[in-house]
Amino acid sequence: MSEKIGFVGVGRMGANMARRLKDCGYEISAVYDVFPESAAKLAAEIGAKHCAALPEVTALADIIFTVVTDEAAMLEIFGGEDSLLVGAAGKLFVNCATISPATHILVEQAAHRAGAQTMEACMASSIPQARQGTLYLMVGGSKENVARIETILTKLSSSMRHVGGTGEAAKVKALVNMVMNINTAGLAEGLGLGDALGLDLTMLREVFSETGANSNVLRTDGEDMQNRDFACFFSAEHAAKDSRIAYELAVTSGLTLPLARVTKEQFEKMVQIGLGGLDKSGIAELTFKGRHET
Repeated sequence: MSEKIGFVGVGRMGANMARRLKDCGYEISAVYDVFPESAAKLAAEIGAKHCAALPEVTALADIIFTVVTDEAAMLEIFGGEDSLLVGAAGKLFVNCATISPATHILVEQAAHRAGAQTMEACMASSIPQARQGTLYLMVGGSKENVARIETILTKLSSSMRHVGGTGEAAKVKALVNMVMNINTAGLAEGLGLGDALGLDLTMLREVFSETGANSNVLRTDGEDMQNRDFACFFSAEHAAKDSRIAYELAVTSGLTLPLARVTKEQFEKMVQIGLGGLDKSGIAELTFKGRHET
């Protein structure tokens, strides 16, 4: 546990990953966030340095986890004169954001020019799993880099899979979220139609759970859709972004994926009408009769 760990992006996921590693005996030496108050609060809690600039994180840590929101944020932290790549020789960046494979490759190329290494640790779990160390991780990058931090990753995850080189984990994560989002939209339509037909939705969910309509999304989102409890664990805005990434990969591959396209459009509609901050289960607001007028 001699290598020091830094975190860039300490929202709910990043902060809970940092807490988990701290609990496991690792030194979290530096944290940074575009919302300084969040980073300062976490730093005080776990005994880390709250860094005001990105190069400071790089100087204080050997391994830096980045848990940022989107491609623009990713390119910003790795670009410019005050980026993470200042003084980055020998450092390893573990990038957890759901972004396009092409962006992961661009970041890797920039890191190599600075003498640093990168890898992906894409997550298919949510906030409670980050805190408990039970994430499912899709890992991309060289075998050497994976081996360097394998012990750290096992503290964060209950299971992980090395899927290939840089960009490959991003492809797998895009497909995971594409299918999850399609399932979420389909469940919302099924429950919305059941409600319009006057069916008891608790009964309907029980029937779904014992038939071909069952899914993990039914377990995590079904009751919330019924009760309109959209406390956010994975936002509709993020679902729209991830669906877009997957659909663009399909277009590039010459495939027509009508379910992926329509699901992307549904989540984009949520963002457009001001529902992007709801949990993805909030897509039910578009399918239940009388819930949201558009």
